[in-house]
Order: sequence, then C-alpha cells, then structure tokens
Amino acid sequence: MTRTTPEAERIVVVGAALLDDGRLLAARRSAPADLAGRWELPGGKVEAGERPEDALVRELREELGVDAEPVGRVPGQWPLRTPYVLQVWTARLRPGSPAPSPLQDHDELRWLTPAELWDVPWLDQDVPAVREVSARWGAGLS
Repeated sequence: MTRTTPEAERIVVVGAALLDDGRLLAARRSAPADLAGRWELPGGKVEAGERPEDALVRELREELGVDAEPVGRVPGQWPLRTPYVLQVWTARLRPGSPAPSPLQDHDELRWLTPAELWDVPWLDQDVPAVREVSARWGAGLS
C-alpha cells in the first residue's frame, strides 16, 4: 500500500525560473555530495508562516545575492523526497539588482538560451519543472 502525505504535512520547496534577456538561470549544486555537479532551478524551502512567493524572494537573495520579484506560478508541482514538493515560479531581476553569483549551495551559474536549455545535466527532480517552463517559454514566456 502506498502512503500518501496529506497536503498539510507537505513541505513546499520553491524553485525560481529566473528569466533575463530571453535566458533562464541554472545553478550547479556544490552539496550535498549526491547532488553535486548537477543543475537546478535555484530556490529553497518555504518557512512556516511564509508565503511561497516571499520564500522565493528570500531564497534568491540568500543563495544568489539578487533582488528578484516573482512573476507567476508555473502550473503543477513535482514530488521530491517525502514530504517535500517542488513548486516553481517565474521571476525576474528587479532594476538595479546585482548580477547573480553563487553564495551558498552552488559553485557555478549559467544563463541558458532556449537552445541551450538541455546542455546541462539537470537534477532528476527538476527535469519535469524545466520541461514545463520550456513549454511555456516557447509560448511567449519572457
């Protein structure tokens, strides 16, 4: 029998499809060892009492040193290790924000054009979200 996790017990992890000048930002994990060297959409856990959009802004500031704003939620959510679930928002840099740089959890960042999107080895759990972002991007997402 499969155990399901009630919605109230799920911990949301937000991922940012950070878009700038027609490119998507990918971040290469430096830790933990089983994820190191693979690429992801930057983000992190939503804290208790925090809105996902606020968590996204906080996580991008902490991980990349940028000032970003959420634009819209990408439809769907993707299971991670129980009890975590990934939700993705498109986001953009606010005017005057510094350029992203890897501050924690990452050792490299790359801006990918639509043609380069699959040139990096994405984390397995990010692949479905990146596919959804890609499909929406092709439909005029910017």
